[in-house]
Amino acid sequence: MKDKMTGTLTVDGFQLNYRIEGEGIPVIIIGSSIYYPRVFSKNLCASLKMIFTDHRGFGKAIQSVNNADFELNKLVDDVEVLREKLGLTQFVLMGHSGHALIALEYAKKYPEYVSHLVLIAQSPDGSSASFSAADKYFQESVCPERKSLLAKNLATLDAEIAKSPQNAFITRALKFGPMIWYQPDYDASRLWRDVEIIPEMFDYVWGQLFKEIDIMKGLNKFNKPVLLMLGRYDYWNSPHLWEPLRSKFKNLTIRVFEKSGHTPQFEESEYFDKELLQWISPY
Repeated sequence: MKDKMTGTLTVDGFQLNYRIEGEGIPVIIIGSSIYYPRVFSKNLCASLKMIFTDHRGFGKAIQSVNNADFELNKLVDDVEVLREKLGLTQFVLMGHSGHALIALEYAKKYPEYVSHLVLIAQSPDGSSASFSAADKYFQESVCPERKSLLAKNLATLDAEIAKSPQNAFITRALKFGPMIWYQPDYDASRLWRDVEIIPEMFDYVWGQLFKEIDIMKGLNKFNKPVLLMLGRYDYWNSPHLWEPLRSKFKNLTIRVFEKSGHTPQFEESEYFDKELLQWISPY
């Protein structure tokens, strides 16, 4: 790995770290510059320049914050600040889970810079209807071990959050493990080690903003190639949620990983890498 560096952006009172690993085609991955390098294969760094960047939920606030600091246009424009700093004229943009919604909106706003868009384990939105559909999918699945483990975890969820309310987002991600990992008892705590969050961001963006987002807006004018990577055992953002929307994209490729939950890039890294690189290859 010849290219490895870190840096910090200061934007609107936030310090956002980024980390670059590898060389080749530039890829910006929105989310946490600590968490996401841990869940992507280092093999990708032989072909791709992986640029992991914090959004404001994983950054550091150097002044008081409110909901206005976390509006979608600001999260999107932070990515643009990074692109300008790095001098990128074309890059692949990638987002996982809720971060994929930010990636999609950036690609709509700044399509001239995005060659390819990769959405991983994304739900079409964060609405109550989507949550209900995902929960129904889980309840109707015959998976007694998962359900038993989840019930055990949820019995202590409130108490754990009360101990460390600022880490509620991470605590929920760990407690809901049986719904999001192919291996239902997988302990993901090491992946979250040393990750700090700004809870106000997650409370507002996941709790309100994503519930109201309409990804259909602007899709009629959006023709960039999109790769949607989903896990068969993802009971948070299950593949079937996309059926009504897949025809709305002009250039959509879907890949479903048979032994993955919410994080196929980690759970089936070999297959994930192969599919990703083959899809990008005409770059």
